[in-house]
Parts: sequence; structure tokens; C-alpha cells
Amino acid sequence: MMMGLLMSGLIVSQANLPTAFASTPVFREYIDTFDGYSFKYPQNWIQVRGAGADIFFRDPVVLDENLSVEFSSPSSSNYTSLEDLGSPEEVGKRVLRQYLTEFMSTRLGVKRQANILSTSSRVADDGKLYYQVEVNIKSYANNNELAVMPQDRVARLEWNRRYLAVLGVENDRLYSIRLQTPEKVFLEEEKDLRRVMDSFRVEKI
Repeated sequence: MMMGLLMSGLIVSQANLPTAFASTPVFREYIDTFDGYSFKYPQNWIQVRGAGADIFFRDPVVLDENLSVEFSSPSSSNYTSLEDLGSPEEVGKRVLRQYLTEFMSTRLGVKRQANILSTSSRVADDGKLYYQVEVNIKSYANNNELAVMPQDRVARLEWNRRYLAVLGVENDRLYSIRLQTPEKVFLEEEKDLRRVMDSFRVEKI
């Protein structure tokens, strides 16, 4: 799979676009003709191999800011439409559960607070239906989890992140692009990060 991806993934530059990324006046487009999807990303983001997803890019400065693409195997699932999964609201709940499962911690005194901020559907310029889910997750940890007295165990915020996911169906597969960024960074770069998510397309192969 990875060899096919490396052989088929094409990265092309796009003309200058207005963007809030201070050092990123240009987006690039990643096109995977073998697996059937494409998206745009900031040109200074770097590809990280071996990250577990089909493709993974991250900001080289803000390491908590990254995006990835995953898709189901047609041999184990057969999707004909996003509506097979239910409504955007139902899919949002599934996405949230998946995030919480992935971020489950075995550390004592760790608590995750999660909220679905929005769910929506849209038909893009390719005529295909896409769902989008936005989630905020905060992680708290006690500063002294082994303390006997409750007042000595004070929960402090470890991180506060925004997660965006866009899902589409093609080739009997469920595709998803997922973006993670610190909440503060999202507020600064929202317009450009939404442009990245809105650029996701699934293609017939």
C-alpha cells in the first residue's frame, strides 16, 4: 500500500493564495491517483512516513498541528453513500467516540473533556456528498495524582485542541481527512485551515 502511495502521490504547487500562515503564502495539492483522493495543504508542512495513516503531514513548527487521510478497505466494507453511516449528527458521535478511544490514557488522574462543536453536510463542486465534523477536546491531569487528600490533587489543563474531520465515499470505501491543531492556533488560522478541509475530494479509480 505504501509503495503504491509513494509511486502514485503527486504534489503540485498552486498559485499564490491569501493565507494567515505567516510563512506559507502558497498551498500545494496532494493527489493520490492510486487510492483516489486529493487535498491542499500549506507548502511548509512536511510529510511524515510511518505515522499509521495513509498519508500524514504536519507543521514543522507547531508539532501538534497535523493532518492525515485514512480509508476503509473495500474487502472488509462496502459503502455506497455517506448516508449508509446515518446523519451528520450520528456520524459526529461516532467520530467523537473514535477520538476518545485513540486518546485513552492509562495515566492516573488524566481526564478528557470532549464536545462536538458542529456537524454538517455539503455537496462539493465535484457533485459528491461530504460530511464535516468539528470537535474540541481538552486534556486535564492532576498535578499530584498520588496525593491522599482530594484538595492536593489539582487538575490542570495539559492541552486544548480542535479536531476537524471530513468524510466522503467513493470506490466502495469510506475516506476521511482529519486535521488536528491547538485551539489557540485554530482561532488564528481558521480561514486557511477550513480551506484545507474544504479542498478534500474523493476520486473514482
